[in-house]
Amino acid sequence: MAAISATGTPASPCINICRMNEASGLCEGCLRTIDEIAAWSALDDDAKRAVWNAIDTRHAQWMAQRFDSTNTNHGGPQ
Repeated sequence: MAAISATGTPASPCINICRMNEASGLCEGCLRTIDEIAAWSALDDDAKRAVWNAIDTRHAQWMAQRFDSTNTNHGGPQ
């Protein structure tokens, strides 16, 4: 994910893939909640960095789950 500077205004995480996943409650493009998306323009820089940190955590969790599910042995060749 993107490295966020400790100074300056963080850029929006939006990548124009705007679909809310009903199961997770997250946007499939930027991994934000609907509340984070709605509040973004009113957030101060520290709050925007906190959202980016949450996105980084969500992305890491998603990658770990994806990696774990693709490496599960289902009785196939090893």
